[in-house]
Amino acid sequence: MLHTAVMSTILLSFTPSPLRPGQLFLFAFCLLLNWMPLSADNSFCFRVYLKDKGQSSFKLHEPEVFLSPEAVERRMLREVFVDETDFPVSEYYINVLTATGAQFVVQSKWMKTVVVESADSLVVEQLKELPFVDSVKCVWNGEGRIEIEPCPNDTSHFISDNNPDSTIYGSAEEQINMLNGIRLHDAGYRGKGMRIAVIDAGFMNVDRIEAFSMLNLLGTHNVTFPGRSVFCEDNHGAKVLSCMAANIAGVMVGTAPEASYLLLKSEDIRGEYLIEEDFWTAAVEYADSVGVDIIVSSLGYSLFDSLPDYYTTADLNGETAFVSRTAAIAAQKGLLIVVSAGNEAMKGWERITFPADVKDVLTVGSVTLDKERSMFSSVGMTADYRIKPDVAALGNNVCVINDAGQVQLSNGTSFSAPLVAGLAACLWQAFPLLKNTELIQLVKETSNQSHRPDVQIGYGIPDIFKAYTKANNEFLRQ
Repeated sequence: MLHTAVMSTILLSFTPSPLRPGQLFLFAFCLLLNWMPLSADNSFCFRVYLKDKGQSSFKLHEPEVFLSPEAVERRMLREVFVDETDFPVSEYYINVLTATGAQFVVQSKWMKTVVVESADSLVVEQLKELPFVDSVKCVWNGEGRIEIEPCPNDTSHFISDNNPDSTIYGSAEEQINMLNGIRLHDAGYRGKGMRIAVIDAGFMNVDRIEAFSMLNLLGTHNVTFPGRSVFCEDNHGAKVLSCMAANIAGVMVGTAPEASYLLLKSEDIRGEYLIEEDFWTAAVEYADSVGVDIIVSSLGYSLFDSLPDYYTTADLNGETAFVSRTAAIAAQKGLLIVVSAGNEAMKGWERITFPADVKDVLTVGSVTLDKERSMFSSVGMTADYRIKPDVAALGNNVCVINDAGQVQLSNGTSFSAPLVAGLAACLWQAFPLLKNTELIQLVKETSNQSHRPDVQIGYGIPDIFKAYTKANNEFLRQ
């Protein structure tokens, strides 16, 4: 769900250290198993929970076979051990599942699940009988997951016609200044060397917009419709990305203009279905496997079209929802996960959405220019009485770049989250030995209401330069 008021397309520059031929084959199997959507009018997708992942030929002492060099390096830097959760589901299990006539859709190595698709609902009975299957859940029941229209063959470019401002940051100056981020940039930290994955619904025209002409693009991966471009269908991700990566002096400069970005599409914009949790999980696992440092997601889940009562606010404990369990594992593996709190405050749900309930993710709410909670910004606390959201940033009239390449003002926690994420990347650039949990704690401790956190905006509005100063002083004392 957007927080608004598998085979991948990989660029040649995707990994600075090229994969060996053997690795390339294994990556194709481990990370990017593909599927061909059915053409039937109706189809069913089933999430198959496995008792185990089957016998593996992978070895813990050879992590470079199933993880990229950058992923291995990040684990070593942050003292995170590679373990058997990093092994994919065995090829044998997948072959047995598809021998029922169902087609492979996506897998999760962390959650020990495989999603398959069939036009025949009775295939579920065959799946349940398999000795390695624990249980089966229907996560899609409706129109066949047919091919969507391809991206138009348009090579035009989108040039900003906004009048340049006298300041470098242009229209974005107020939103970054609220977080005291300009001072951190002036100290020389603009995100260089940090790798950020953005999981969203689509990044329309990002490849043709002037504001992204200097984007350090690691690559793209369309989890929902493998092999198809992420640069069409939806513009939400472009706006989210611009909060961090836009870089056109005098018009808009984001909070981490020198970071490198991986763009992942996990949302099916035709509706809200449980399968989107599987796509989101696959996107997170992919991002981890190729070695990003930070994942930013302005997607959140609460109510589903076919199963509106599947989750309740009593499940906001960080351990129940499929995506929350995924985010918790990702945090354990050293990733900084930054998510939007949600825009549910004036709706029936009201509370934060999943996976914003996870303890070790940085959940970001929204405030106005007057530094008051935005009326739409979801509130906490969690079902187990923890403070959420953690912090807040500007979410009303945020300066973003739209799919026409123009500056636009937008509302939502979708945009407050990347503002904070970008500056967190800059802070991590300055102190790369910090663990993700230490970084989150540092940001919370230096926010403007750290001594009186509440369920409205958590620990308040971060002061990222204050966090930098505090960390610098602590390192000097060591």
